[in-house]
Amino acid sequence: MPVQISHRTTMRLLIAAASTTALGNNVQLITGALLLAREQQTMMAVGWLFIAVALPQAVLSPYLGRLADRLDRRVLWVACDAVSGVVALGLPLWLAAGGAAEAGIYAANFALALVSAIFVPASAALIKERVPGGTVLRRFNGRYEMATQAGMLLSATVGGLAVQFFGAVPLLVFNAATFAVSALCVTAVGRTRTAGQLAPEPVEVAGPDRPPLPMGSLILLYAQGSVVVTVFNALLPAYVLIELNRGAGTFGAIDALGSLGFLAATAGYRLFAQRYSDLRIAVVGFLACSLLMVAQGQLGVAGLAVLVPMGAFVFGQARISSRNLLMARANRTDIGRVFGLANGGGLAATIVVMLLVAAITDHTSAGAGFAALGAFQLLSMAWALVLQRRAARGPRSGLLSTKKSLRNGAVL
Repeated sequence: MPVQISHRTTMRLLIAAASTTALGNNVQLITGALLLAREQQTMMAVGWLFIAVALPQAVLSPYLGRLADRLDRRVLWVACDAVSGVVALGLPLWLAAGGAAEAGIYAANFALALVSAIFVPASAALIKERVPGGTVLRRFNGRYEMATQAGMLLSATVGGLAVQFFGAVPLLVFNAATFAVSALCVTAVGRTRTAGQLAPEPVEVAGPDRPPLPMGSLILLYAQGSVVVTVFNALLPAYVLIELNRGAGTFGAIDALGSLGFLAATAGYRLFAQRYSDLRIAVVGFLACSLLMVAQGQLGVAGLAVLVPMGAFVFGQARISSRNLLMARANRTDIGRVFGLANGGGLAATIVVMLLVAAITDHTSAGAGFAALGAFQLLSMAWALVLQRRAARGPRSGLLSTKKSLRNGAVL
């Protein structure tokens, strides 16, 4: 007879799985970005790699999100990790056999992106299924988002230092093992056999003075964060390796400082969440991040060492808050579809923003690229706030706009 585990143990296992999955996906991506930046000497070469990762998710995530609402989310997560591990191991074997590095990098990351198109909505749906709502969900989302972001930033640190001192192949072999660890953690969560094992459905309080926040604006608020972090991860190595002419180790050290900023954001969120709403924290955090973004490309390595952790601190809190808002607003029956729309829409916008920022950077400077990225974040937030103001004019119009946003898939 299977042993039932507590919600607390389940949450710990999900956080550990999310962190190692994020580490694995991004070690693969960052290693490829560093190799391409060193060989091609343009941000556009790095940008095309990130576009190859964004494109399949932009197209497929909205549809695969519906699949995550119908199938066993735990089985989907484990299957995604298993396939990702095989794909990740294929790249170092390809390189060791003398295969063309550029072709192998693009193919491996494209394949991982196909898997991520179902992984993102499936993982969000499993969390909604197993984690109790209310304060517990807010606390969990803080830890989950920071574990994910820390895994992404740690991948840059590990990738930068390992590529410089050991080469790419040993790092990529290690990377394949991270997916096995994630799969084992989710397997240990166990099946859901009874209704009592499901987390209670959170209830959003609404009334004449507090209409539900429109789903379209919440998707937009959350998705633009994905755009910013993805383009930033392509812009930073181009700035450090090409414009500043520093090594991969310098890039890794700067991202290590960013990881510390994200970890500090977890503590900061706990403090501010006691006094302010998630909406206010998200808006103020993303606004501060966009302003810091403009300054990051102006002050060289010393400026990055100070501004990157500051930006990670405010962005991290805003990211936690926007995730809380979206997850609390969605129902368990359509959570996969909602996060599929957010992932797909965000990555569709990533392709456009990536091409624009890469063109600006390659023809002017990285400072102009950082400024363009900050401007995109400001415009996205303004749009999200306009949608919320329209909904606030009347509860009925707000509910109608929410249904229309989901029906039309309007995200970005």
